[in-house]
Amino acid sequence: MAHSKAPGHIENRTTNNVRRKERKTVTTMTNHKTGTLDAMKTPPIVSPQEWEAARQQLLAKEKELTHARDALAAQRRRLPWMAIEKQYSFEGPQGKATLLDLFEGRRQLIIYRAFFEPGVFGWPDHACRGCSLGADQVSNLAHLNARDTTLAWASRAPQADIARLKARMGWEMPWYTITDDFDKDFGVDQWHGHNAFIRDGERVFRTYFINSRGDEAMGSTWSYLDMTALGRQEKWEDSPEGYPQTEPYKWWNWHDNYNAEPAPHPKWVDILTDPVGAAARRRAEEEGS
Repeated sequence: MAHSKAPGHIENRTTNNVRRKERKTVTTMTNHKTGTLDAMKTPPIVSPQEWEAARQQLLAKEKELTHARDALAAQRRRLPWMAIEKQYSFEGPQGKATLLDLFEGRRQLIIYRAFFEPGVFGWPDHACRGCSLGADQVSNLAHLNARDTTLAWASRAPQADIARLKARMGWEMPWYTITDDFDKDFGVDQWHGHNAFIRDGERVFRTYFINSRGDEAMGSTWSYLDMTALGRQEKWEDSPEGYPQTEPYKWWNWHDNYNAEPAPHPKWVDILTDPVGAAARRRAEEEGS
């Protein structure tokens, strides 16, 4: 008579097999910087089918994370605003500037407090290494500006030193000199951070603050917009009633073309609404030309 095995027994045997496979993956890999062999416990080597199955499992978790991030941004858009009653003064390339001036006429403003000043490691040739790494991540600001949002950096270094540093490092973001208690009042006198603001005419409000490891994710158009009060301003977002929203994708443009072509180009809309047909029409146009 055949002896039936409990499901748990089968699972344990499978687990043991996996563990044996994992033990076999402890190997050496060449360190291409030093030429030496490093001992590494690498993941199992599997077939394309097994790899795809494992990827699909992780993809499900990644989608859950994306949805959770969207939900968090929706809560952020409902966070209370803090009115800014105090007047702040900065120095910019054109001279003195107020906090309102830093908006450059747009509705929203993000200010990153970077450490570039006497006493900071690297001065006067460089800004803080962490802030400099962040500066290298900043995307083309034309896309952010197209959503009525300005990014500015601020430090305590004089403008002449900031201009010299930007030219050396190839950075183009607006960068101002702090001349008062702005950094202390907004939690960035001792540590870096991003403060988000919105304005209603000449009234300015603080809407959010990100610092520490939160700054690691900053740099893309999306990470900047997601921290603002208005978000990406796209119709799929869960935002309070009356918030400005447009169709996703259609507002995208080349960074040098927003002023020349503020409305979506018909061919770009065609690609979004009918990608297969749009491709066929483009081919037909090319063949007929």
